[in-house]
Amino acid sequence: MSSVNIGVLISGSGTNLEALINSIDKGYINGKIKVVISNREDAYGLERAKKNLIEALYINRKEFNNDIEFDLKILDELENRQVELVVLAGYLKVLSKKFVNHYKNRIINIHPSLIPSFCGKGYYGERVHRAVLEYGVKITGATVHFVDEGADTGPIILQEAVIVDDNDTIDTLKEKVLKIEHKLLPMAVKLFCENKLEVIGRKVVIRY
Repeated sequence: MSSVNIGVLISGSGTNLEALINSIDKGYINGKIKVVISNREDAYGLERAKKNLIEALYINRKEFNNDIEFDLKILDELENRQVELVVLAGYLKVLSKKFVNHYKNRIINIHPSLIPSFCGKGYYGERVHRAVLEYGVKITGATVHFVDEGADTGPIILQEAVIVDDNDTIDTLKEKVLKIEHKLLPMAVKLFCENKLEVIGRKVVIRY
């Protein structure tokens, strides 16, 4: 089975990107990251990519008239590198309809909660963990899903829960969930690269 060309979109430090890079280096994932693209110039994930000899691009939204033109530029960069799978590893922009349709069921996102709880517009990063603690739920976790036109509404690939302890803070909860993220995202990408994921309606069936 040939290696899958992967493009990763980031907005921040890129710890999930690092988890993917490590998994590919170990042979766990039959894929190759062709490019890492960020909408933020100071995203440390770009440095992680460069340190691992992966092409890293910063694309400035302000240089485009609207989000659609911005997305089309990213789409062009991915297509030019024959990217087959797009991974959102802490990418803080909702993709346009055209982008999503072009890569239908070929865009994977990681979210730091058990979707459909604490997700959607405005729920990202530490905001998610703050909301979890304020609500007082007993479990949270991470979700990997395919991306559709909504915010965190696509078919779910993998989920895993973690216990919310009484003394948890935003930082301690974030660390717990990150450990799960760093396991689930490479696992989902591995399954995709091995052609083991089938989307049937809202359900993702894993064909082992």
